[in-house]
Amino acid sequence: MKASKTELFEKAPVTRAVLALVVPTVISQIITVIYNMADTFFVGQVGDPNQVAAASLSLPLFLVTTGLANLFGIGGASLISRSLGLGDTEKARKTSAFCIWTSAAVVLLYGLAIFALRGVILPAVGTDEFTYDFCASYLFWTLTVGAVPTVLNAALAHLVRAEGYSGQASFGVALGGGLNIVLDPIFIFGFHLEITGAAVATMLSNLIATLYFIALILIKRGRFHLTLNPKYYSVSGGIPKEVLLVGLPSSIMNVMGIFSNITLNKLLVNYSNAAVAGIGIAKKIDMLAFAIANGLSQGVIPLIGYNYSAKNTTRMRSAIKVTLLLSLAVTTVGAVLLFTCANPLVRAFIDDAETVRYGSMFQRIICITGPFTAITTVIISIFQSVGQKGKPLVLSMLRKGGLDVPFMFLLDFLGGADAIAWATPIADCGAMLVGILLFIPLWRKMGRERLPSSGVEAGRAYSSRSD
Repeated sequence: MKASKTELFEKAPVTRAVLALVVPTVISQIITVIYNMADTFFVGQVGDPNQVAAASLSLPLFLVTTGLANLFGIGGASLISRSLGLGDTEKARKTSAFCIWTSAAVVLLYGLAIFALRGVILPAVGTDEFTYDFCASYLFWTLTVGAVPTVLNAALAHLVRAEGYSGQASFGVALGGGLNIVLDPIFIFGFHLEITGAAVATMLSNLIATLYFIALILIKRGRFHLTLNPKYYSVSGGIPKEVLLVGLPSSIMNVMGIFSNITLNKLLVNYSNAAVAGIGIAKKIDMLAFAIANGLSQGVIPLIGYNYSAKNTTRMRSAIKVTLLLSLAVTTVGAVLLFTCANPLVRAFIDDAETVRYGSMFQRIICITGPFTAITTVIISIFQSVGQKGKPLVLSMLRKGGLDVPFMFLLDFLGGADAIAWATPIADCGAMLVGILLFIPLWRKMGRERLPSSGVEAGRAYSSRSD
């Protein structure tokens, strides 16, 4: 690791270190959301609610790729940063090779399975005779053809951040997002491909972003500990267990989010495709608030993990405080803006009165979860940074699937389509309260510990004493 990056982790003022890591991450997350929104926005300009509904119904299956990217990306980033904090560069290289090659193999199999089983899977997620063909075409290009670059793009960004190169990681993500925004109208309207054009644009943008990351690793191989060389691929030293168990909570959050979205779509499709389209648009817009919270929490993982291994928990506590305050401030402002501007934001996607009515109502309900989500995601990232597995898994399952799905059925019974969206803030508030209760003992423990000097030598000294 370059000296400047080591200094960022060990000696730079905490606020500056946090901002240096999280600002690029937040920007890349926002751009990612914008390019995800771009598909829905440009497809909406076609004026067909069935195509917008198809994009919403395809989202849960596409989000599996995000779950896989987080499984190997966040799990790998945590282990790499902790290994570097202890000066174990060999393990960092082996971890990167394991994450890159295993994630590519797993997602390739997933994309092929979606294509082979589309006749069973698509009706199960809520498609009907009006949306099936649109969904099948969208998923062929984004998953069957584009699954590997989609996952590697996001996973490599996490791994590059573990080296302290947050700006370069964020540029790669932003590159893919920017290209998607440019390519969407070209393929949708220029080539008259409509929703298929949106899918092709997404596949190509992720492919180009992945090629950027591969080039970055090859160019900086003398300074990076990340490697594409298969000879470093290893399943020894507990690498698979550490990567998968630490990354599992973020992956489970996505998987449970898929289950949650499928349940929500299947409940709303009983009312109308306009309701499905409305909740799809509202959720895309609300992803801005989640992107900010997620970017802040994920960006700080290398700093927390490095200082945890180096036993500098004083610096670690300061980083946590700064991140929490930033997250709460930004997501609260975002929630207010999304609430007050719900109607024009939804109308910008599609000029269909029923869809706008549903979308605006759903937007005002789900946007209030921003501050709750900020606290929960930071707590989950802290647990992941220090290598804890069970607690973040519990919180992830509570946020999505554990609480919201039962409340969806209850609220559907009590109030119909207009009430279902309230399941989201109820679940996020509950997960936040549980997260705070789980986090308090760790915070108190860090406060009681008397620490040696920060840095790699401190980490090695601690490691020797533990042995």
